[in-house]
Amino acid sequence: MRQRHLESAVVLGGLAALVLGGCATGGGMAKMTPEQIVAERQQLMKVNGASWMDAQAKIKAGNIEAVAVNAQTMAFLATQIPMLFPDNSMTDKSKAKPEIWQKKAEFDNAAKNMETWADKLAAAAKSKNKAETEAVAKDFGRQACGTCHTPFRVPPPARS
Repeated sequence: MRQRHLESAVVLGGLAALVLGGCATGGGMAKMTPEQIVAERQQLMKVNGASWMDAQAKIKAGNIEAVAVNAQTMAFLATQIPMLFPDNSMTDKSKAKPEIWQKKAEFDNAAKNMETWADKLAAAAKSKNKAETEAVAKDFGRQACGTCHTPFRVPPPARS
């Protein structure tokens, strides 16, 4: 079980590095087409979602301290979100709402909020405090992800 979580951390870290390779090179976004930018941000969000799912599995398994790696990954990814939404980066494949650019400061604050919540989750996990980690995780989806997804992302289609 412990080996699997270590492998998850390595995979998530590697994915994050791959996703952000283009972002980290100064001015990289300016040279990308809107389609490339949308693909890049969708990949980042997939890595973020996988990290959150892995964190939840670790919490359920009682592997509290291992959640810190996932939380640190999510905190780092949150710092990258604003740069993945430059002006004129909408395509028909994007789920972004125009409100991102109309309310840019609010959007940037929502990304910062996610970073803050991920840092909180990492701190709780590092302390090995199961109750505190579970309490932060209980509200994480709504408070960290939801403050951005609700106002700034087109909702996914309803499941039947």
